[in-house]
Amino acid sequence: MKEQNNNNQKTRRSHIREPIISVLGHVDHGKTTLLDWIRGSAVASRESGHITQHIGATDVPMEIINKICGGLTAGKFKLGLDGLLFIDTPGHEAFTNLRKRGGSVSDIAILVVDINEGFMPQTIEAVEILKSYKTPFVVAANKIDKIHGWNKNDSLKKQQDHVRAKYDEKFWNLVSDLSKQGFNSDLYSNFGAGDFAKKIAIVPISAKTGTGISELLTILMGLAQQYLQKKLTIDYGMPAKGTILEVKEEQGLGATLDVILYDGHLKKGDKIVLGAKGDPIITKIKAILRPKPLDEMMDPRQKFSNTNEVYASCGIKLIATGVEKALSGAPVYACGKDMDENSIADEIRKEIGEIEISSDRVGVIVKADALGSLEAIVNILSRNEIPIRRGSVGNVSKNDIAEAIAVKNNDKNFGVILAFNTTVLKDAKISAKDNDIIIFKSDIIYRLLDDYTEWHDREKKIMFEQSSTVTPAKIRLLPKCVFRHSEPAIVGVEILAGTVKPGCRLMREDAKVVGKVRGMQEKKEGIKSANKGQQVAMSIDGITIGKHLNEGDVVYPFISNEDMDNLIIDELTDDEKDALREIRRIKRGM
Repeated sequence: MKEQNNNNQKTRRSHIREPIISVLGHVDHGKTTLLDWIRGSAVASRESGHITQHIGATDVPMEIINKICGGLTAGKFKLGLDGLLFIDTPGHEAFTNLRKRGGSVSDIAILVVDINEGFMPQTIEAVEILKSYKTPFVVAANKIDKIHGWNKNDSLKKQQDHVRAKYDEKFWNLVSDLSKQGFNSDLYSNFGAGDFAKKIAIVPISAKTGTGISELLTILMGLAQQYLQKKLTIDYGMPAKGTILEVKEEQGLGATLDVILYDGHLKKGDKIVLGAKGDPIITKIKAILRPKPLDEMMDPRQKFSNTNEVYASCGIKLIATGVEKALSGAPVYACGKDMDENSIADEIRKEIGEIEISSDRVGVIVKADALGSLEAIVNILSRNEIPIRRGSVGNVSKNDIAEAIAVKNNDKNFGVILAFNTTVLKDAKISAKDNDIIIFKSDIIYRLLDDYTEWHDREKKIMFEQSSTVTPAKIRLLPKCVFRHSEPAIVGVEILAGTVKPGCRLMREDAKVVGKVRGMQEKKEGIKSANKGQQVAMSIDGITIGKHLNEGDVVYPFISNEDMDNLIIDELTDDEKDALREIRRIKRGM
């Protein structure tokens, strides 16, 4: 985006904006190296005074693309693009924050794959996210220079036979990886007219040497011309639309917003409405900032320059009052003179409400660091048919633990918290430990999902194995028979009704599930079950005597509703039937 050109085009309201490009892929597959090569070429190819600086993005103008690509682009593109705008921060998190209603602000993505390693877990996660946002992408098959015997000075055709054979093997493995994800793909040079709508283009590159990057840029330009003309055509006269990439504290400025603008224009003094924790924020722009060129940055503390007006596509920093609670990934809309700010706020409230989840269903609790990552997690969990009770942005709080406890009392397998790239508050940690609530925490979505599903499957197997052995029973903790208070608690008990076996969870008379029976002893000998009338020593995991249970308390084996329905009543003893009636009464009062 060239600010000077845009100012000259104010009278020409309809304009083709620059496509916004994101880079995704597995860790260490070369995302940053690719961006560094493109950035370095853009800066090296033009005088610094003519470079339009962006926040969070790199502008690669058409003149530079033509220089990099040589004859590949000559006379081929009639779309009238000013260039390409690359998002500087690679990876899933930056991409998911580039969200807008119904899709992504990112017009095209580059999926970087190390051709020597093929698809890795984060690659698969990236593909899942791209699918959920319906974002077209190109595969950059990186690190071809690492293929054994590769001569970096020669093209593929000039490589030795054994090197070409090794390359072919790795290339077709990549085609197979894409096929497993539901995509047909081929080498970009084999594509004919219309193939981009049916297949994924694979471009072999070396982000280290620059090999293949000119072809990659050419493919991006071709995709934009062939399929994105309608999406890229905007009205410069319209109020701006953008998305918050990051909410950032800057020394001397306070809370600032890093924003990617994808539609319209924005001026200093404009009223804006933006998504936040709680109600949308309505405020006025005090300043629009861009980074200063390095050669003008005499004082590191003065790294920004002011601008009065900007046009899409661009990356900017906004200064406005009261934006501390703004959400990364939330929309920013300028309020035109004939527009109602409250209607815009309602629209934003509705949009965020479609992502954040609040229900009474039995399901997991999801916490995320930003709106975009929450949306991505919710989409992936939904595709994996994992129910969600609550989904929100922010740290894990004691209230979240309370929600998980409520779920756990109905179904242990869903009474957990999935926390993505966020903090567990101190009181929440204590409450989780006291109530045996598991918090799965990761900054990688696939790991969060894998850890939970592995645990869920393991617990279901254990519960299935135990379901045939858990029968109604009633247990009383004997007074003055506490042998250990915790880890595990060991206490004398009397079986008042039914039969108790190790492995069952215990439920208090207030319906709270507390602890699990680890084992039992009678006369210092381990026993596999205890029947009505027996007094035994019972070890219980996950509780502290005096906190969760007390001497004299009565507890029952926890039996899920499904397991209760499967009980054959005629096979129960009279005292087991009595215990079952009490368990049902307690659960009805939950």
